[in-house]
Amino acid sequence: MLVEHLSGTINNIRQNKTRAFLTMLGIIIGIAGVIMIISVGAGAQSIIINQVKDQGSNLLAIFPGNTDEEGPPAAVFGITITTLTNEDILSLKNSKRLQYVEDVSSYVQGTDTVSWKGHTAEATFIGSSYAVPNVESAAVEYGNFFTVEDEKSLQRVAVLGADIAENIFGDENPIGEKIKIEKHNFKIIGVMEKRGSSGFSNNDTNIYIPVTTAQKLLLGINHISFARVKISDESQIERTAEIIEEILKERHDIDIGGLADFDVKNQKDALDVLFSITNAITLFLTSIASIALLVGSIGIMNIMLVAVQERIREIGLRKAVGATKKDIFLQFLIETIFMTLIAGIVGILIGIAISYVIAIIVQSLNYEWHFSISTLSIILGAGVSGFIGLLSGIVPAIKAGKLNPIEALTYE
Repeated sequence: MLVEHLSGTINNIRQNKTRAFLTMLGIIIGIAGVIMIISVGAGAQSIIINQVKDQGSNLLAIFPGNTDEEGPPAAVFGITITTLTNEDILSLKNSKRLQYVEDVSSYVQGTDTVSWKGHTAEATFIGSSYAVPNVESAAVEYGNFFTVEDEKSLQRVAVLGADIAENIFGDENPIGEKIKIEKHNFKIIGVMEKRGSSGFSNNDTNIYIPVTTAQKLLLGINHISFARVKISDESQIERTAEIIEEILKERHDIDIGGLADFDVKNQKDALDVLFSITNAITLFLTSIASIALLVGSIGIMNIMLVAVQERIREIGLRKAVGATKKDIFLQFLIETIFMTLIAGIVGILIGIAISYVIAIIVQSLNYEWHFSISTLSIILGAGVSGFIGLLSGIVPAIKAGKLNPIEALTYE
């Protein structure tokens, strides 16, 4: 009996290919969207995990402004907060209470057009400490990084990322040359080894200059955007964070129990926050994609109701030769479920294909993006499509089964 119903379903789909395709389109789009979004979310999280591994788990980050423990730092929302200074960070390295602080670096940044002998390129300039190679475990390929003396005396020196050096100078040696940033000349003293991307930014397109020079000469500010603190003993990272908070509160005349105007986070905190953000975004986008499934299910129900009207004489003829109400009900229900399952499978395959293409594109941009398709998302896609077929097929199937054979045969 099931084989007969399936055979009839396939014949009906063949005879009405356009209608069948339009019936399945909403489900295909919805399932493909869900698969793709879950995969993209997993890929984004893989970038975060790899970057944390690359940077090491012995770093603390200090941001201006305050937030709750579960939320992201206030500074990430693009709000300018001026409560943290380079002097605050330098005091941490010089404090005898912080025996496990190995090195520190303050950061500010801006973007501008960099020029050299008619060659121009858009670049991000990073004002940082001389300690960046140690703090970030980064190496200079040739030349040198700037020194503490350069930082103290506001020297106009620059160290180029690998890509920006190649974009501007090609095969020429840039050491000793001068580039122009915001009408100021900077002498190039080094080029960093190729580092790849960190999060969603490319380290190799950065230009590093002393933080004090960036503050006073280019940006006209006294505050910093954030800081990193490298800890020599990873097991002491939480205790060190507590002492840092105590020291900075003292410097800012804040009571120990008062609300800080800065935020100290370790890599695990940052990872948890970023995971919560990416998970929330993935859930939100998945919900939007699910709307297509809802629209598709309503579309299937409507089209199957129309199909019942179009096939009234066929239903009457089948009942006249012995088909029962149950036979008619099963025929339409199986037809709906079959179409939604096929749509689900097609949607899964399209979603996987698009996710793979996205992974290839992102990987070509030097991001450590992992192509990942979860078994759960595939099972969910197939299950949801079958469930939708069941729900959207019941009403038309019941209507078809209830038709009076005599009235159906005389239907015009």
